[in-house]
Amino acid sequence: MRNWRYAIAAAVGVAVCALASTAPAAPKVGQQAPDFTVTTFGGRTVKLADLKGDVIILNFWATWCAPCRRELPLLEEYFEHYSKYGFQVLAVATEDSIPEFKLRPLAAELRIPLVKRLKGPYRDVGAVPTNYVIDRSGKIVYAQAAAFDIDALNALIIPLLNEPVPESPPTTAPEAKPAG
Repeated sequence: MRNWRYAIAAAVGVAVCALASTAPAAPKVGQQAPDFTVTTFGGRTVKLADLKGDVIILNFWATWCAPCRRELPLLEEYFEHYSKYGFQVLAVATEDSIPEFKLRPLAAELRIPLVKRLKGPYRDVGAVPTNYVIDRSGKIVYAQAAAFDIDALNALIIPLLNEPVPESPPTTAPEAKPAG
């Protein structure tokens, strides 16, 4: 009787280890940002590639989080001022926040896109707010569970906005093959 319990426990352990090894790695500072796709409350679908050349903050927040409630209006104001220079903010409400229908009025008030669905390896945040900052070249330059204040935003974002937008590699025409 005991042997089958150990066999099941061992099988479950192997299955959990196999699933864990196939999960995408958490995004890390210094690496290229893993791709993501978001769907906003406005119905737009946005991929990381759509924001190529922009400086991006991927902000994870919750309605019950006091630092988040202070940070969101700051990010909104920053976005209004710097979006014309290639600055983007995507605000992702965590799943333990409030139901989607209660977020719609807030989404209608904000200029920064409020995200209702996110696909990508950014989901497992340990605390809120958590911010990922992606530079113009698509590299993660900041990943931290902490709220921004104006001084931190200025120190991090302004130098990134002053960087030139990387040029796309030129596309070359395929070589002509000699007639055979």
